[in-house]
Amino acid sequence: MTALSDREDFLHRPRLHVLVASTRPGRAGPPIAEWVAEHARTFGHFEVDVIDLLEVGLPFLDEPEHPSERRYTQPHTKEWSATVDAADAFVFVTPEYNFGINAALKNALDYLYHEWQYKPVGFVSYGNSSAGLRAVQMTKQVVTTLKMVPVTEGVPIHHVGELVVDGRFTGSEALAGAAGRMFSELLRVANALEPLRVEARAQ
Repeated sequence: MTALSDREDFLHRPRLHVLVASTRPGRAGPPIAEWVAEHARTFGHFEVDVIDLLEVGLPFLDEPEHPSERRYTQPHTKEWSATVDAADAFVFVTPEYNFGINAALKNALDYLYHEWQYKPVGFVSYGNSSAGLRAVQMTKQVVTTLKMVPVTEGVPIHHVGELVVDGRFTGSEALAGAAGRMFSELLRVANALEPLRVEARAQ
């Protein structure tokens, strides 16, 4: 796992949300997210939370106002807003459905606008031969519109069914190394964007 100096950690540890994007039965996302969170905690420069979209339970977008207005009417939207607002950086643990982004993740992104801004996002994608990379490319188009900053470093997981055994993701040394590089870049970008997040939250 890549180590950074205390100087690069700045004055506090940014809050990293590891987001489980899939909500379907039999999904591989939760054990992968736990593996990601474990390595993120070992990395030592983040406060780490795992956020599961199945537990969040958002219905399809049901707010009458555009998210940019931030005039929410639904309790689930207000809770989701507070959850996303609390984060400084994200890792999306995401599958690929029909060569693209899955509906639950797109819906969760569409609910909000300001809360996503100036936050870096890394991708841990999974699938078979494609490792979910086409979904990542599609999702990058969405998150940049929300003023998020996707990092190039990521963790693509090929043939995921072979790596989840008895509900636990086994990972590998190569994948752990890729995760470390992703965390390093997320930390650098999160710290660089911190003044913009502070300014946006004050508005």
